[in-house]
Amino acid sequence: MRLSVPVSDLRIERVDGDAGLEDWQYAHNLIIPTHTLSLDDVRERSQRNLLEVAYADDVLVGCTTVRPPTSDNGSTATVNARVLPEHRRQGYGEALYERGLAQARELNAEVIETVVWASNVDGVRFAEKHGFVEFDRYLLPGDDVYWIDLRLT
Repeated sequence: MRLSVPVSDLRIERVDGDAGLEDWQYAHNLIIPTHTLSLDDVRERSQRNLLEVAYADDVLVGCTTVRPPTSDNGSTATVNARVLPEHRRQGYGEALYERGLAQARELNAEVIETVVWASNVDGVRFAEKHGFVEFDRYLLPGDDVYWIDLRLT
């Protein structure tokens, strides 16, 4: 598939200010509609996680979250790359994932995990293609779709 915008023209920015927070919120809530986050929820997450948004020709294509290692999770970082459905299979997920993985390693993560909503078949396939293996599956209260925790092998 030929990209309308080369991946090299992908602009990835750290969430800073309301516009970035709103774009990150939009991408997250579109991809995970049963776990919608308010703008205040996203602000809170941005204080403890690295949140970024990605654009091609000023069009939002996705977002990332890197949860750094903490005293609670040891040397584990969680990397989530989300690409809006209309922009999938164009190389954007690969670019977002590689950037998140590099950021996690810069934070001295020894273990890399990701979380994928089970109905996001593209996301599950992407994670497995990149060497992630499922180690947990669970429902959050009120959900009817499983969350899958995967670890990079």
